[in-house]
Formats: sequence, structure tokens, C-alpha cells
Amino acid sequence: MDAGKDNANPTILNPHDLPRRRRSTPSTATKHGIFDSLAPTAYPSLANSETLHDAPSSSSSEDESDREEIDEQEVYDLISNITDPEHPLSLGSLGVVNLSDIAIIPPASPTSRISSVRVLITPTTSACSLTTVIGLGVKVRLVNALPPRIRVDVRIKEGTSSSADEANKQLGDKERVAAAMENRNLVNMVNHMLSSCD
Repeated sequence: MDAGKDNANPTILNPHDLPRRRRSTPSTATKHGIFDSLAPTAYPSLANSETLHDAPSSSSSEDESDREEIDEQEVYDLISNITDPEHPLSLGSLGVVNLSDIAIIPPASPTSRISSVRVLITPTTSACSLTTVIGLGVKVRLVNALPPRIRVDVRIKEGTSSSADEANKQLGDKERVAAAMENRNLVNMVNHMLSSCD
């Protein structure tokens, strides 16, 4: 057993059992989605020459009828292949992120364009010391991939971690997240976790 890992023997899910979007037959028409004009990374210290590219600029007067909504499966697809910081496996295959723990919260008022995505994380063990780092990786992935009109709320699922309250406090504080992304060791760890993402 590896004494350096919090959970040296995690439960691993079969990749074929993970939720997937059913693919329709390929179409020759190009469909423009919400991810076609991604903004540069929200955390500059994560940027490297391979990930930054010239993206078409999006109009600030985005037409409501042209805006494509995001669903839980799309969010799951974005985060399920993030690599666990301790194991060479994805968060989806370890059951750290689950489709049932993702919620899309619509705008609070009809005039608002701001909606939210809430993701609950389930650590592989209640004593996991990297819970906050995993949450940070998920948050960075979603903030960088989703349009600015979508707020990202990443939390540790209640009752799954002994440090859930402290981790949730850190993940919910924009200033703490920004300060964490200035720490070179954390940035390297998050970059490693996100290196498996498309």
C-alpha cells in the first residue's frame, strides 16, 4: 500500500458505465455552440502558449434567441475527464464527479441573463487532503470553458469530507481562489489535472 496517498485503493468505475450524451448521426452542417468563441483563460497564471489561441470575438449584444443553453451532461463532459491529483485516473471514473450532482440554476428574474452551474464533489475518502485542490481544478475548468454569463459554484458534497466546510469556504471566495492561482505549486498541480481535458 502506498502510504503517501490518502486513498491508495479507490473504487474505479468502468468507463463504459459513465454517463454519455447520445450522439446523433453526424451532420455536415456546422452548428455554432456556446464554446465556439471561448475567451482566454480567466486565470492568467494557468495560460501557456499551447492553450492560448486567437478565438473569434463574441458580440457583447448577444441575441437571446441565438444563445444556446447548457445542460448537466455538457458540464459533466467538461469535468469528468479531469485527472485526479493522486491517481492517474479521471474524476468521472473515480466517482468524484457525478451527473446527478450537477445542477443548472436558471436566472433569478426574467430580465437577468446570469445563470449558475452548481457542482457537488464527492471525495474518494472523507480524509482526502486534496479535496480543495480537486474543487479548484473543477472550478478553473468550468470558469475557463463556460461563457461569462454562467456563474460557477463548486462545493464538496455534505457529509463526504471531514474538511468540507473549510473547503467550501475557500472555493466560494473569489479572492481566495485568485490567490490560490498565484501559487506556482497549485498552478502546476491544476495544469496537470487539466492536461487530460480536450
